[in-house]
Amino acid sequence: MTGLQTDYDVIVVGGGPSGATAAHEMAQAGRSVLLLERAFRIKPCGGAIPPCLLDEFNIPRSLLKAEIQSARMISPTRQKVDMPIEGTFVGMVDRDEFDPWLRKRAKQAGATVAVGAFKALNYRDDGSIRVSYVAKDEDQELIHATAHCVLGADGARSKVARLGIPNHADVPWVLAYHEIVEAPDQATEDYDPERCEVWYQGDLSPDFYAWVFPHGHSASIGVGSAHKDFSAKRSVADLREISGLDQAQTIRKEGAPIPMKPMKRWDDGRGILVCGDAAGVVAPASGEGIYYAMLCGRLSATAINTFLATGKVSALKEPRKRFMKLHGRTFWALGLLQRFWYHSDKRREQFVAMCKDRDVQTLTWQAYTQKKLVKRKKAAHFRVFVKDVMQLLGLSRAA
Repeated sequence: MTGLQTDYDVIVVGGGPSGATAAHEMAQAGRSVLLLERAFRIKPCGGAIPPCLLDEFNIPRSLLKAEIQSARMISPTRQKVDMPIEGTFVGMVDRDEFDPWLRKRAKQAGATVAVGAFKALNYRDDGSIRVSYVAKDEDQELIHATAHCVLGADGARSKVARLGIPNHADVPWVLAYHEIVEAPDQATEDYDPERCEVWYQGDLSPDFYAWVFPHGHSASIGVGSAHKDFSAKRSVADLREISGLDQAQTIRKEGAPIPMKPMKRWDDGRGILVCGDAAGVVAPASGEGIYYAMLCGRLSATAINTFLATGKVSALKEPRKRFMKLHGRTFWALGLLQRFWYHSDKRREQFVAMCKDRDVQTLTWQAYTQKKLVKRKKAAHFRVFVKDVMQLLGLSRAA
């Protein structure tokens, strides 16, 4: 876009994985970018990432705190099903290191990184957008900056979306809460530094799950739920006791809403776009968000670069179209899984039992670690489908 004077080409509100990835890629493309981050707040997150993310986004393996070799699924009756990961791993990052690294990379690419709280935005008469934010310093000064485009990457309760996207409506979400604790130096009967634990128990979470995820010298112990009267802190305290980590030193505590469904619209048709949690791209059932957030940031950066080069606002619709084409079916299927299998302890028991199946394990890890399904394994897909239906109808019993 030419002939229009602004402070920046793009202002990105939110410096998490999605916003920082978008800022990095747009700065690399020669765009002037302001990355606005609110006090570098750490979001509650289990920290799991698929190994394909490392190559796709050029992330050094040294950022991994652990390489998980298996997952243990634990049912309401304390039945334990171990799911080994063959030939690969699930990476674990700590967001207090991972996010700053991403922001630093964006800054090295040429983006301006500022600490401030986003307050408002509005279109000026010339079509540019003015963003107002409060600087996080002693003066608490209100600052204004202008841009051709604004990218909202400011979380599940995105203020950018609320102010800028027509017909914006809140999407379903769960409240995630976790406590980062010092991990045991060695494996114990209840804790393994190379194993994730996922607890499917109604007393720990009535509609989602609880977890214990190793992070090397620390561990994330958390839970999610959409129930307003649910006490996440009490649930985490219970899980810490069950896992033998109740006496472990607490490093920090964090809580925030996690969206469970992509928004139907991500742009305003003029110059505002949202991505990451602000667009609702967290996988239902699993709560996985880092990979999808970074992909969403990349797709948004590509679209904004096209918009700036051509002036065609239709380019801003492409991120959602491309994302849903790539992962829409996965999100739909996981949404069904969550609504059915997390409904009661009886169904949770069946779900964990089903995880004993080798076909289920193979396809689960293949889909998670590579973010795609192997088409040549059609027979395995069919077997899983048949077993799933039999479980639903109560015609099958896991061994």
